[in-house]
Amino acid sequence: KRSLLTLLQSEVYRNSTTGTMSSYTKKEIPAEGDIAAEKVHRIRITLTSRNVKNLEKVCADLKRGALDKKLNVSGPVRLPTKKLVITTRKAPSGEGTNTWDRFEMRIHKRLIDLHAPSEVVKQITSISIEPGVEVDVTINDR
Repeated sequence: KRSLLTLLQSEVYRNSTTGTMSSYTKKEIPAEGDIAAEKVHRIRITLTSRNVKNLEKVCADLKRGALDKKLNVSGPVRLPTKKLVITTRKAPSGEGTNTWDRFEMRIHKRLIDLHAPSEVVKQITSISIEPGVEVDVTINDR
């Protein structure tokens, strides 16, 4: 006597080898080149500048370009401004009244996060960037 399980297994095997399961269709497997092109990356764009107007203009252009291509965009996130301060004596000789000068340079920073293929990001970041704005692009696949 054969058990019910072995009967079912043999029936399934017979149907799969004779091709009677016509409702089953194989899925198309894309070539490896297509997978790399379609892979969506998490991309972080860091913008730094001493001039806030130029920085905000570049941020707005990047965000507008990403939204035109229907990408998932978050930002610009405004990070705290770094103030680099130098206090120095006005008199070069050190004599006379103790008067001091305070010079400061403010560095503004913005973050923009995108979820997009790397080719699309190349198109977005090809915009004209204002002078004095540094752009750093980081790709994270986690």
